[in-house]
Amino acid sequence: MSGDTTAGGVRRLDWSLDGDVRLLVVALGGNDALRGLPPRDMKKNLAAILDRARERKVPVILAGMEAPPNNGADYTREFRNVYSELAAEYKVTLIPFLLQGVAGDASLNQADGIHPNVRGAEIVADLVWKELEPALRRPN
Repeated sequence: MSGDTTAGGVRRLDWSLDGDVRLLVVALGGNDALRGLPPRDMKKNLAAILDRARERKVPVILAGMEAPPNNGADYTREFRNVYSELAAEYKVTLIPFLLQGVAGDASLNQADGIHPNVRGAEIVADLVWKELEPALRRPN
């Protein structure tokens, strides 16, 4: 859901996992960073999502995000580390940076400079597909 934070993802999780869910792609955190929310809170929220997916035996692909530099180097580092730490702890597939090759390139983003345009979205989709396709082929 566009504009949502990791806390919103936790609130929507039961609804998101309703039915025959075979794989969960978690792509949250960008709005936490834009709002300058504490990375420790983001980590707690993402861990709650990963815990519930684990309980339901739903494999997860965790898509990482980068924080803008205006929050400072410590924030940026702590934010980035959340994804790799959780991926290692929960043994889930990690896409280190969902907007790799798109972020910062004006030709691949909408006028707001944050959201990918059509071409940028195609690059993001290709990045996700590299992890999603083999995950979908694995037996549960």
